[in-house]
Amino acid sequence: MGDHGGHSELPPLTWGRALELGGDPVFLVGCLLALALYGYGVLRLRRRGDTWSTGRTLAFALGVLTIAAVTATRLNDYGMVLFSAHMVQHMVISMVSPILLLLGAPVTLLLRALPTAGRGRTGPRELLVTLLHSRYVRAVTSPLFTIPLFIASLYGLYFTPLFDTLMGSRIGHLAMMIHFLAVGLAFFWPIMGVDPGPRRAGHLMRMLELFATMPFHAFFGIALMMASEPLVDSYADIPTTLGTDALSDQSAAGGIAWAFSEIPTVIVLLALVVQWYVAEQRTSRRLDRAADRDGDAELAAYNTYLAQLGNRG
Repeated sequence: MGDHGGHSELPPLTWGRALELGGDPVFLVGCLLALALYGYGVLRLRRRGDTWSTGRTLAFALGVLTIAAVTATRLNDYGMVLFSAHMVQHMVISMVSPILLLLGAPVTLLLRALPTAGRGRTGPRELLVTLLHSRYVRAVTSPLFTIPLFIASLYGLYFTPLFDTLMGSRIGHLAMMIHFLAVGLAFFWPIMGVDPGPRRAGHLMRMLELFATMPFHAFFGIALMMASEPLVDSYADIPTTLGTDALSDQSAAGGIAWAFSEIPTVIVLLALVVQWYVAEQRTSRRLDRAADRDGDAELAAYNTYLAQLGNRG
């Protein structure tokens, strides 16, 4: 059974209580540091006269705030005793926060904010570029790695004793949340295609990668909802003050997992469609400019070729 410790006297969960400040201060410090570093990068660009999209800044800030909302609030305390609260944490920090953070293009900002080391020298910016094009980053952003990792984070964690082991300590719980965020970032980074990286698949391939995990996510949620007994010991003995039982709470957790396999997927899919449209428009404008410069030589050559075929006939 789970050891709930000081959480045994928690009152029933409401949105108001969930969003009260609390939780783990490590997450709050990390979120504030991330916002400060991002803001400093934007400030550096603007001081030298460069622009940076306000939309990107807002997206990154929202991403950090979603992390804080599920880890630096009382929801984190409820996540130690309620499977449903924990599942909200897991789904937000692995499927919502990464999408918003990546839309903020933090790697692009870092590359633009860091100074160049000069000819023949190696500085932080050059090291980052080398890392982005390294075999290591190419391997960890490959769908052969990201998709199995994303799936294993569900089945390998919740359906083995590993989850109860991690939930047994504050450090274990902290490591679990960091793992969820890292897995989400690794999975969505090549799919979103906002920041530079070693691999840039076509839009259709990225859509296929996005859809590849959906059946596994849905089946995981259904398995939790249909189970006839608690599947993890940490949530098998819920305090009576919370007004629910283990099976009902587990079923709610399954419903949350199932829903989150759909909502972020639709958001990312819409973003990919927009990116695809913008890329096609950019390509069309580039071809039009090239045609204007050379007097549409390609079309003239094609017409000459057709005329030659006609003469032969």
